[in-house]
Amino acid sequence: MSLSRREAMTWFDDARLGLFVHWGHYAAAGWEASWPLVGGVATLPHGQRLTVDAYHANARRFRPDANAPAEWIAAAAQAGMRYAVMTTRHHDGFSLWPTRQSDFHIGIGGYDGDPVREYVDACRAHGLKVGFYYSLPDWHHPDYPAFTEADKPYVFGQYPAADPEQWARYLDYLRGQLTELLTDYGPIDILWFDGGWERDAQAWDCAGIERLARSLQPQILINDRLPGHGDYATPEQFIPPTPPEGAWETCLTMNESWGFNPADRLYKSDISLVHTLAEVAGRGGNLLLNISPDGLGHLIPEQQERLATMARWTEQHGEAIFGTRPGLEPWQFYGPTTRRGSTVYLHLLMRPNAPVAVRGVPVRHVTGVRCVGTGRALDYSCRVPVLDTLFGTDGPGELSIDVPVTELDEIATVLAVEFDQLP
Repeated sequence: MSLSRREAMTWFDDARLGLFVHWGHYAAAGWEASWPLVGGVATLPHGQRLTVDAYHANARRFRPDANAPAEWIAAAAQAGMRYAVMTTRHHDGFSLWPTRQSDFHIGIGGYDGDPVREYVDACRAHGLKVGFYYSLPDWHHPDYPAFTEADKPYVFGQYPAADPEQWARYLDYLRGQLTELLTDYGPIDILWFDGGWERDAQAWDCAGIERLARSLQPQILINDRLPGHGDYATPEQFIPPTPPEGAWETCLTMNESWGFNPADRLYKSDISLVHTLAEVAGRGGNLLLNISPDGLGHLIPEQQERLATMARWTEQHGEAIFGTRPGLEPWQFYGPTTRRGSTVYLHLLMRPNAPVAVRGVPVRHVTGVRCVGTGRALDYSCRVPVLDTLFGTDGPGELSIDVPVTELDEIATVLAVEFDQLP
């Protein structure tokens, strides 16, 4: 791995929280992204079922307000997010920038700007790393070939094949778009692929795509959805019970939809989202939390509120999340833990009804315990095995921490246990 990629992995491992943005012409109608044109998919229960022509015709209605991304990225920065990933092109083939490779792009509805550039500029203004989502399939492109009514119902693994000449043209189109994205917008930090299930790695020329991307952006990180390649894993819509090997990131919606879908009112609570962040950080991963701006490009109130809660909590407790590594083993404390140097952070996702117990730690080396949100020093006591006490053995023991009700945070309380040394 090159030095630039090792440095990139360092910032990624430190980030812990990022913003996912699903936005395209489907937002103008309040539809789920892409899937309605193929008849829906079981994993998106609030999606629509539309004819292919009706779905694609909606692209001419999409004319967002200028510089809409500035609103989302400002909210993301306040929430503590370190990076963002935006859908430059989803499976439906609609490009969110004025691509030179086709005429099915942001300009078709009369918008004369470039939302991708607006997004990149906003990220840089707020210090966020820049990520591009890019779908390998294009259900609109004639050489893919385009999906038609006759192809319904959509069946995974059985997409219509292109003939060799078509496929060669399609790969040229794909490489042309990637070249635009990776040369026209300055340094890009993440390339987030999707849709690789429709072809195998050889057909996609995944090795060639990776070479192209790294030749244009040597420091770029690539997710694992470029079949057979990638720098980090991307579990979707859940926290894996056992962390994947290496770097990873779980992508999660606030409700049950990726796109702006007013019919979907099943939002996760703001408390649940903060708890998810703590659990992901405790397992050494990142949380890529999705938003879905409306057709004009604005955040809807439910998503604004959840980002605002995240902002309030991370402002007080960010030291226990950002730049940390996994802390203790699960048996040592009943909740997520993180670690920075010789400080271990205990995330209390439930209100304690008794002193908080931490087991199997070098209790003789504890120098103090404090409540992260308030800064108050907390009383604690230690217990060690009887023989260790009699012989003065410096072994592990149990820490018991008193947490007054006045110190409890309404979202999640975090305690910092500080050691003078910690293996």
